Amino acid sequence: MQQDTVSGGTTIPETLAELLTPEWLNPVLATRFPGVDITAVTPGPIVERVSTNARFKIEGTIPDGLPPALCAKGYFSEAGRGSSHASVPEVSFYRDLARPIGVRTLNSVWADIDPATSHGVVITEDAVEAGATFCSALDFCTVDRVADQLGQFAKLHAYAWEQPEIVTANDWLDTRLSFILHVRGLKEISANFDGPNGAGVPDGTRDAQGLVDAYTHLSSRAPGAGWTIAHGDAHVGNTFVDGEGRGCLVDWQVIQFAPWWIDVGYQIASALEPDVRAANERDLLQHYLDALGFAGVTTVPSWDVAWDGYRMGIVHGFFLWGITQYVRPEVIAQLLRRLGTAADEHGSYDLLARST
Repeated sequence: MQQDTVSGGTTIPETLAELLTPEWLNPVLATRFPGVDITAVTPGPIVERVSTNARFKIEGTIPDGLPPALCAKGYFSEAGRGSSHASVPEVSFYRDLARPIGVRTLNSVWADIDPATSHGVVITEDAVEAGATFCSALDFCTVDRVADQLGQFAKLHAYAWEQPEIVTANDWLDTRLSFILHVRGLKEISANFDGPNGAGVPDGTRDAQGLVDAYTHLSSRAPGAGWTIAHGDAHVGNTFVDGEGRGCLVDWQVIQFAPWWIDVGYQIASALEPDVRAANERDLLQHYLDALGFAGVTTVPSWDVAWDGYRMGIVHGFFLWGITQYVRPEVIAQLLRRLGTAADEHGSYDLLARST
């Protein structure tokens, strides 16, 4: 995979403790909020896996528009320091594209990348303090909520619809669909399918080599009609409902230039129970296509093209959860069951083999 060109000019500290100080926060936040004078920082809860999400509050002279409850995301753990380059796409999105696109997401107050280390940090409003509820595959999700989220995916996709030159200007958007095949694959999927996590996957799709082959077909497709900026990891757990009850998107590490349908198939099949999804997926897909047109896309796919794309997009999510290891087993099992059932019902493996 081509390495992203890193642009930025901020030195990111090595430790979270140093970041959460007035001495570091004041000059970086002043670039957007002149006159800020933070005199005290109160650390809050921290969620740390590979990346670190640290909530905190600030006191002092706080200009209008700067929330006093914030959250910083970076790579400060022992495991995370070696993966800090993974921050580049997400931080670049918040810094360069979130506002022009206008998609509902976290309210970013600052984002930048250290050019010497490729470590990026994004500071956002603390969404929980602002009344947000983060979604989970283990929680009930309504059809209306999925429709609302699809409207946001349509807004995202419409921004650079069939415009590959967006990658020339932002090489961090380079297509990375095939890269994951060089990192994880048959071994991890087999472990999931052969264990409790795969118990709910139908026999027709509980085939590790079959899934690898299907994803190889998907990831080898050349850019063309319907390619755009895609979220890339559009499962229900990467969405939240804000304090006004509106659907929003979050976690942009896998954002890239790719077919629209890797988001739409993944979102619908991950969010809804199979019977609910089967009863509503055609209406939901049509809702997405209508939203694309409303957002200004003049080459909205025909129904037949869109339906096949939707069926193929399910495999993108199924593969990503097939290779997942370090997430709660009940979440992996839930998503494998939903996505695997959808792929089975839609003959997605065979469709990708025929469509390559």
